[in-house]
Amino acid sequence: MTDKQLLTMAREASSKAYVPYSKFAVGAALECKGGKVFTGCNVENAALGSTICAERTACVKAVSEGFSEFLRIAIYAESEGYCLPCGACRQFLAEFDKNGDIEVLASRADGRYVSYRLRELLPHTFDF
Repeated sequence: MTDKQLLTMAREASSKAYVPYSKFAVGAALECKGGKVFTGCNVENAALGSTICAERTACVKAVSEGFSEFLRIAIYAESEGYCLPCGACRQFLAEFDKNGDIEVLASRADGRYVSYRLRELLPHTFDF
């Protein structure tokens, strides 16, 4: 799968976001070892702590289907800046990537994107 295909899937997932409070729809597409892709969107809640980000939605869908080896994740939002995962999502991804090798593709509304390894975005993960 190409970067563009994965980013397109993330953009399409953002259209399903439930964002009545922030109006900031985010989509994610998570590619697992073997090529299976899981998408997710952010789902807000009036009790803000119950809100779940697109990245974690995609991860939870993957794990619930028996996939826990992640290769890369694409993230999209209709924004001028690159849509990078929040700190909680970075740590959540790190749970399944002890070496920080997951590639993170962060895009913006105009289609441009940047690529990082998770270890660049979260150099010191919380671990037992």
